[in-house]
Amino acid sequence: MTDALHAGTVLLQGAIAATLVVGLRRHDPSVVANAIVSLVAAFMPAIAEAVLWTTLEVDVTFDTVLSLWVAAAGFLHMLGMLGWYDTVWWWDHVTHTVSAALVAAVVYASVVTVESHTAGFRLSRGGLIGVTFLFTMAGGVFWELLEVVARDVSRRIGVEPVLKHYGKYDTPLDLVFDGVGALVVAAFDVRVFVPVFGQVPQFTKSLLVASTALVVGGSIVMAVFLGYTRGLAWSSG
Repeated sequence: MTDALHAGTVLLQGAIAATLVVGLRRHDPSVVANAIVSLVAAFMPAIAEAVLWTTLEVDVTFDTVLSLWVAAAGFLHMLGMLGWYDTVWWWDHVTHTVSAALVAAVVYASVVTVESHTAGFRLSRGGLIGVTFLFTMAGGVFWELLEVVARDVSRRIGVEPVLKHYGKYDTPLDLVFDGVGALVVAAFDVRVFVPVFGQVPQFTKSLLVASTALVVGGSIVMAVFLGYTRGLAWSSG
């Protein structure tokens, strides 16, 4: 089973690399940029293993399910970037659900790990679901703000946006399906990544705190930036 999962991961990583080639041949910067990010993400578990061993001398082996899930999410997104977002009306919903479920599964496992290794810290089942849902939705808001900032900056410097917008209902529907992915993971008590993060509980706790700070702080900074720049545009118009 492990060999099959590994083979699937390698196949998906190769498919993402192929989309990078397609983007280069099309001279499409948005496809190229997203393919590079997706490819880096697809190799992130292996990169994290190497970094943890090099910096902390911690021998961690990430589950092949994690690698496969990350690669699958990246490949689904790249199919969208190659045109499926425009031609298949529900494709964006699928990619957001799969990606949000991945984030939720990682958050869920991280919180379970921190809880089990922290004296006096216990969450009820409802509390665990609530934390997972809220963090995933916060991550969704962070991503949507990042898309808007990227588009605004791209327009200002006169280049094609690397993150595209697909209609006036794009953002609210993205957040709805982010919520669907989070609730599916929490409702079915998906603990597939708990053994992974259980290998490095202290690192997991630090990562969870840092991620929370990044998502919340980054969202605030981007919201202020958008408010300021659009306020300037309104006053000058």
